[in-house]
Amino acid sequence: MSNSTFSLSDQQILQVLSASKNAVAIHVTEQMHIAYASDAMIAIWGKDKGVIGKALLHALPELKGQPFLGMFQQVLREGITIEGTETAAQIEVNGKMQTFYFDFEYKAIKDETGKPYCVLHTATDVTERYLSKQRELALNQELVAINEEFFATNEELTAANEELRQSQESLQAIYEDLTESDARFRNMVRQAPIGICIIRASDLYISDVNDSYLELVGKTRYELEGRTIWQAVPEAAEAYAPIMNNVITTGTAFVAKEAELVLIRSGVPETVFVDFVYEPIKATDGETEAIMVLAIDVSDKVIARRSVEDVEERVRLAVEAAEIGTFDLDLVKGAMLTSTRFDHIFGFDRQVPWDTFVSVIHPDDQAGRKTAHEQALKTGKLFYEARVIHGDASVHWVRVQGKVYYADEKPVRILGTLLDITQFKRLQQQKDDFISIASHELKTPITSLKASLQLLDRMKHDPPPKVLPRLVEQSNRSMHKISTLVEDLLNVSRANETQLKLNKATFNISQLLENCCNHVRVGGKYSLIVEGDKELQINADEHAIDQVIVNLVNNAVKYAPDSLEIIIAIKKEGNMAKISVKDTGPGISPDKLPHLFDRYYQIDAAGYQNSGLGLGLYISREIIKRHGGKIGVDSELGKGSTFWFILPL
Repeated sequence: MSNSTFSLSDQQILQVLSASKNAVAIHVTEQMHIAYASDAMIAIWGKDKGVIGKALLHALPELKGQPFLGMFQQVLREGITIEGTETAAQIEVNGKMQTFYFDFEYKAIKDETGKPYCVLHTATDVTERYLSKQRELALNQELVAINEEFFATNEELTAANEELRQSQESLQAIYEDLTESDARFRNMVRQAPIGICIIRASDLYISDVNDSYLELVGKTRYELEGRTIWQAVPEAAEAYAPIMNNVITTGTAFVAKEAELVLIRSGVPETVFVDFVYEPIKATDGETEAIMVLAIDVSDKVIARRSVEDVEERVRLAVEAAEIGTFDLDLVKGAMLTSTRFDHIFGFDRQVPWDTFVSVIHPDDQAGRKTAHEQALKTGKLFYEARVIHGDASVHWVRVQGKVYYADEKPVRILGTLLDITQFKRLQQQKDDFISIASHELKTPITSLKASLQLLDRMKHDPPPKVLPRLVEQSNRSMHKISTLVEDLLNVSRANETQLKLNKATFNISQLLENCCNHVRVGGKYSLIVEGDKELQINADEHAIDQVIVNLVNNAVKYAPDSLEIIIAIKKEGNMAKISVKDTGPGISPDKLPHLFDRYYQIDAAGYQNSGLGLGLYISREIIKRHGGKIGVDSELGKGSTFWFILPL
């Protein structure tokens, strides 16, 4: 069978190019008359076949004022090639001017003497790719706005995008509708920047293949020419031989997007992602004569997209873990998209309009919020803290941070985050209260000590016998008070720095209870009654447990001064010992119970003047925690309170 049997006529070549999804056109003369345009090119222009034969500006008048006609004329005059990547063009489609982005090539086709006689125009609509890059850029900006913590991840994403941008080239089909010979057509195929392989339908022998296809499959020309396709690329036969046979039988093209293949490249298996088409080439009788394989390696694009998806997932998990709410505020439309966490922080179980979010901000903070937004439009940075009133009337503090984005120097969008800082504000207030209390508590004994020392200094040469003991006693009381306050602070510091060391030993808890709190017993006002299992032995730090008991008894004396009997009970519960201190005072309000063991927290005991730093119960909790036990309180208004702790035996 001679090779001429498989040569394609000029009409067949035109049919092949027209059937391709790649946009191709041929222009002649200085006015760039359209000698040929494939269906794909006509679809890109948004026109019909009536443009064929017309001058370029007559067929597409909207190109006037755009640089493309000048480029065409330069290519024809100088016999050169001009390429463009992601180039913007204004095209009228369905009566509407729209902006599209193209990868294109204007290539001068020369005769045997080297004189250009037409321009081969190929174009690929990459608008989606361009917009995808813009969305990726917006995503990077959003990531930066969320938190600088993600800087390293964004750097990785930017590098991936840059690598993708550099590696992406013009990979779309170039087909020419020429009245040239079969040899020239095959030469054009070989020069095409996408992989093209033409396979005879009768025996699957490779009749032609270009360098791009050789590069894609990692083979030399010698390894492909004169062989069947599956002899040349056996690793793909199992999956794709049945598909190619079906294309030959049915005459229906097969299109694959991002197909994952393992190809043997230079003897090494490599996983690649390929967009390819099995396009049937039909004879005049409709029978499939050959298969044209058009293939593009999109591995870089797929890997980059998966990298973006991975970064998005990591960012989502990080935002959820940090319990951060996010928002996207459209300043033009006045609409805001919010995350579920954002809605919950504002007290909503669903997304609501922007003005509804604004309405629940505390009235006293509305002016500050408005000022922050006005300032953000000037500086590009939004930051403010405000109180939010939930539907149950509870008040919560929030911190809002965001970045303003501009279009034509006008603010159009704010991307930002929202954080619930209620607990932080409460701790901040407790810290401020502590500083105030500590200053007051230390000032009183220091002032008294200073006064005593000044009096002693004045009478040091002739001290009155009766006055001197009182001044010394007063000085000692002041020093004891100062020492107690300092010891509380040191205990807190040790607890925070995990330096609260325990010296455990086995002892009788009843004996400890009988001998502790002598400062209360000596006063004679209160009776400390020990009840329960008086033979119970525990293994613990005796000094630390004594401190806990003293704190609980002092607490009862301080906040239940009219409860003259304080019951200290001992009880064995399984392998645990439970010690409780009960008073018959006014009790504690239920809303205060959860905070009793917080650092610096003090109950407001109406009618009684109390002192201290609010550290006793906090220190007691830390001591019991270090023993592996639990501490708590049961209280009922009007009936008293019972503070208790449980220790392992």
